[in-house]
Amino acid sequence: MARPYVTVIVVAHDGARWLGETLRALINQSRRPDRVAGVDNGSMDGSADLLAQTLGRGNAISLPRSTGFGESVAAALEKLPSAGRDEWIWLLHDDCAPDRRALELLLSAAEQDPKAAVLGPKLRDWLDRRRLLEIGVTVGRTGRRDTGLEPREFDQGQHDGTREVLSVSTAGMLIRRDVWEQAGGLDPFFPIFRDDLDLCWRVRNAGHKVLIVTSAVAWHAEAAARRRRRITVSGDHPRRLDRRNAIFVVMANLPFRAMLWALLRNVISSIVRTLLFIVSKQPANALDEVVAICSILVHPFRLLRARRARRHGRKRGYIRIKRLMTPRGAAYRRLTDMVQSFLAGEAPVDSAGRHHHSTAAPGEEPDVVPPPGTGAFQRFIGRPGVILMVALTVVSLIAERSLLGGDRLGGGALVPVTGGASDLWAFFTEGYHDVGLGSTAWAPPYVAVLAALSTLALGKTWVAVSVLLLGSVPLAGATAYLATRHIVPAVPARAWAAGTYALLPVGTGAIAAGRVGTAVVFVLVPVYAWLCARLLSGEPRPSRRAAWGLGLLLAVGTAFVPLVYPLFAVLGVLGVLASGGARRRPRSAGRGGVRDGMRGGAGRGGVRGGVAGSMGIALAVPPLLLLPWLMDLPADPGRLLLEAGLHDPALVDPSLSAGSLLAISPGGPGLPPFWVTAGLVAAALAALLMRRQRTIVAVGWGVALYGVLAGVLVSRITVDGARAWPGVPLAIAGAGLVVLVGLTAHRLTELRAGGGLRRLGATAVVAVAFSTPLLAAGHWMVEGVRGPLRGDAPDVMPALAAARTTQGERTLVIKGSGFTVLHGRVPLIGEAELPADQKARARVGAAAEGLVGGRGGDAATLAQQGIGMVALAPPVSFDLARTLDSQPSLQRLSLSESGGLWRLAEPVTRVAAQPVSVLHVPLLWAQGAFLLVVVLLAAPGRQRQEAAEPAGVALAGA
Repeated sequence: MARPYVTVIVVAHDGARWLGETLRALINQSRRPDRVAGVDNGSMDGSADLLAQTLGRGNAISLPRSTGFGESVAAALEKLPSAGRDEWIWLLHDDCAPDRRALELLLSAAEQDPKAAVLGPKLRDWLDRRRLLEIGVTVGRTGRRDTGLEPREFDQGQHDGTREVLSVSTAGMLIRRDVWEQAGGLDPFFPIFRDDLDLCWRVRNAGHKVLIVTSAVAWHAEAAARRRRRITVSGDHPRRLDRRNAIFVVMANLPFRAMLWALLRNVISSIVRTLLFIVSKQPANALDEVVAICSILVHPFRLLRARRARRHGRKRGYIRIKRLMTPRGAAYRRLTDMVQSFLAGEAPVDSAGRHHHSTAAPGEEPDVVPPPGTGAFQRFIGRPGVILMVALTVVSLIAERSLLGGDRLGGGALVPVTGGASDLWAFFTEGYHDVGLGSTAWAPPYVAVLAALSTLALGKTWVAVSVLLLGSVPLAGATAYLATRHIVPAVPARAWAAGTYALLPVGTGAIAAGRVGTAVVFVLVPVYAWLCARLLSGEPRPSRRAAWGLGLLLAVGTAFVPLVYPLFAVLGVLGVLASGGARRRPRSAGRGGVRDGMRGGAGRGGVRGGVAGSMGIALAVPPLLLLPWLMDLPADPGRLLLEAGLHDPALVDPSLSAGSLLAISPGGPGLPPFWVTAGLVAAALAALLMRRQRTIVAVGWGVALYGVLAGVLVSRITVDGARAWPGVPLAIAGAGLVVLVGLTAHRLTELRAGGGLRRLGATAVVAVAFSTPLLAAGHWMVEGVRGPLRGDAPDVMPALAAARTTQGERTLVIKGSGFTVLHGRVPLIGEAELPADQKARARVGAAAEGLVGGRGGDAATLAQQGIGMVALAPPVSFDLARTLDSQPSLQRLSLSESGGLWRLAEPVTRVAAQPVSVLHVPLLWAQGAFLLVVVLLAAPGRQRQEAAEPAGVALAGA
């Protein structure tokens, strides 16, 4: 056989940083090429001069910057006459350096297989010379490239061997010239990306083979695909161009029936990917996906022309090509991976669909590669955070089984949930509330939060309330797990801390009593700790963003439980003072970066002032956001100790013992016995015996004792005839103990390694610590939710009364010794908390007592207040019913065990609406504008690698 004639074509475009090594590798080939031609596409970095100096002026040509790779090769071949059937063309990119024997091994493989017309080398990474990039490429019906490699896979010979593939890269491609000319070369429609796939597909349709020769090696920088140089051949974004070309190649080369099915799959896949990109806040990627698929759909004639040009051998060649394409199940697994990545909080990037094989960013810690054969779902549920969330969700569903499936959630502190998002928005924004006896007071601010969440829940208030209340345990576990990421570094300790915190008696007791306010704050406490730690870090930009975020979330917590603000204000001030002291005495804060970074008096003062300013912002935001509502607070300061919902004496323990408070048990219905949380307290006491990390132990116990003392004080104060509930202070105390034990957990590992009594003691502490979440979960699941909260709460407004009060009449509902006034419907969340006019309420109260006592003449007083109906709430006292029957001014409409209803015979006076303050609307607009500013300032900006924080400072922020 005659010696093959080899023509090398090197194409350069702004690649001087790689071109020198590429040309040196070409010159040093063990099998010298017969002729070499260089093409420069308008380079501006000296690539043209480098080609001319190395290859000679006569062997280099220059073309415009907008020339594509295929056009450049075609222009070079026009100037080079054919050398016969045995001529081969070797294509090289300016960023592709072949191994010394690459050409020799490619020609040897071609000689052994006469049907081989296209051959390609194994491609490795330019920077990391061991990392594999390509060993041949295949494609799926949706155009996704598949290299068959794992992320960041090293070359250890595991893929060696010459074999058939669907396509090889043009970087190092060796192709017979007669086949090149027969196939028409590279299609100019693909100036970059997927041109190699299209050419190899056409070559295979013509009956030739495409081989990958792994013994031949080349190192490729993938400069264009990795955005290492500007792409000038097209005005489209590289990602958009790559996606469009991918779809077009598949649509142009598949047979008709397969093409129709692939088109449908591409449309559906693009819709799903676009939605994922939008939800994950990647609008540029979403736009590229939409434009790519639309560019195919809106130009059908262009696709028809391409298919007509490729019609020869397409159906016959597809039989052989089909087995080389990506298996059908791989596309669904790839889509599942994208959804799984999105649910895990990562960007839904499909690395297999990119032009190059994915690699880790410089300085980025590589992810753990899952074992082969592990599916996306298995990898997803194998994450510790996901396992924790699933476990807590299962525990909650089992424990709350009696509350699921009901018509209306209510009871305890929770008013039966009715209405929708529009009703809550109207209630929050109106100046005069025509409910009860009427009120011009500002609506409770938490109503706006529930209205916003209900809007996100498609207007369903019951969905928002159910998620906040019934889902508070798994939500608290999620926030605790995520918030302690930079506080408790060990994953097992963090999972234990999150599970233990979520199952504290405060959380389960809030659910049993229907305390939505405590449930919301219970979820937010870990976030407060994380934001405080970031604020106290002293870094200007992250600290200031954390301040705005902390202020916003403190406003949310204060709206539900006003006590949150003073409790965290004290902790915030102490944290600022502690961080300032730590920076003045760097040796006590630890070694290394903290001491070195705080040298110099000016630096210390600036950092301390910045932290104090950030904390000032965090503490100033809640009063400003809640200012309209706070203006009514001085008239009734006892509301500071209450929370969202009804204040019922039956929901608190009037004789709460100190032991219950130390066991983080706030008293009330649905709480576990003290021994459930005894393990947490015992583990925290054991931490006092550790000689190291005394600062952490002191701060953790300081926070815990602060919460317990605040709980003692709150539980001793009576508001409106009932003791206040110390749930939020004890949540803070529990968080302090949990973080304390989590931070000292690594010492237990050291003690276990010591053997002897130390090992025995460490094992005992671990067992005691794990007893708290296990006992709490078991007890809650067995006992269920034991409290006044019900899933089928009765309607407090009799249906007959609602039907008979169509003209705006009010209904007096008597239950036991108390009463309430309803206005044609069941009250919305927050309406029962509106302060009424004291004189009008006193008159109605006196009249209600007169009716109950059998005194006559009280119906006229009720009629003057717009009351036209009197209802008895269950359980009905028939003695009281007979008393009401004896009143000549009352006419009974119905009476049964489920309730009774009487109509007043007196003419009812329509109560006029009270005038609204002229400042109501301007204050609402100002409140909304300030909220928007705070949200924008708190929004996360560009991600930066966070510096490690001293454990003592981080814990102080908790």
